[in-house]
Amino acid sequence: MSWTPEEFEARLRRVLEQRYHHRHPFHLRMHEGVLTRAELRTWVRNRYYYQTRIPIKDGLILAKAQDPRFRRAWIRRIRDHDGESAGTGGLELWLRLAEAVGLERSEVEGLRNVLPGVRRACDAYVEFVQAHDLLVSVASSLTELAAGDLMRARSEAWRRHYPWVEPEGLRYFEARTQQAPADAREGLAFVLAEADRLEDQERCVAALERKCEILWSLLDAIEAAHGRPRLTRHAKLRVDAADDRALVVLPERAVKLNESGREILALCDGRHSGDEIAAELHRRHPEVPQLASDVHEFLGEMEKLGVLERPAG
Repeated sequence: MSWTPEEFEARLRRVLEQRYHHRHPFHLRMHEGVLTRAELRTWVRNRYYYQTRIPIKDGLILAKAQDPRFRRAWIRRIRDHDGESAGTGGLELWLRLAEAVGLERSEVEGLRNVLPGVRRACDAYVEFVQAHDLLVSVASSLTELAAGDLMRARSEAWRRHYPWVEPEGLRYFEARTQQAPADAREGLAFVLAEADRLEDQERCVAALERKCEILWSLLDAIEAAHGRPRLTRHAKLRVDAADDRALVVLPERAVKLNESGREILALCDGRHSGDEIAAELHRRHPEVPQLASDVHEFLGEMEKLGVLERPAG
């Protein structure tokens, strides 16, 4: 037996109350006003990559729709982000936000220095929509039900706690306080009307849960970039006498390192953030492309292996 529309909507909203990224520690610290300028810039730079994926995701949704009325309505979302012409739209407003926090527009727009974990999370959203039907794809977009309130809280928090950011940079947040609720009403009406079987309703709830996981993972990656990695108490850095290669000895295994890994771990002293380590390696080896991305990827792998721990801040 399927849920009533009221029960179904309540379950969708419960997912957002419990799992939406407004509860993530990074967002909580943002709204408390305790993020550093470097942390805000990391968030703006990386979140732009997510913004660029949204019109791609919406294009995939359009391609799944057979109803011209649906397509005529949904295409507005692409226009909202891409704009009607050059220099307009949400992506342009985000680039102005980047400039307002002190980032180079060309760096952000060129998607340089996007964290590997952020790329994986954002690409996973596009892949999810590509792999699922129209109903589930629309359901995954229903995080917009909570986005309007979050944008209002964010705009107020930035004005109060980060006065060094030019007010012009906050226009994206202000625009989305109007756009997101309208998009959410449209998406919710479609999902409630089309999911008339319990199986479909459950698929929609699962899709919304997956979207929340993706948004949470994006913030995990950003927060980790400002953690200060250090060797765990069980990990010991040694030099293999046989080949003079560095290795990390753990209770049940050893991890061999190349010279790059050895150089990175030497900086993992609990005083330097992941971003600072990446910047130092770039200073030493400016000729190496995508070095910052490689450093963050390495730090993440070492953390998974139990070699490193990265307390936030």
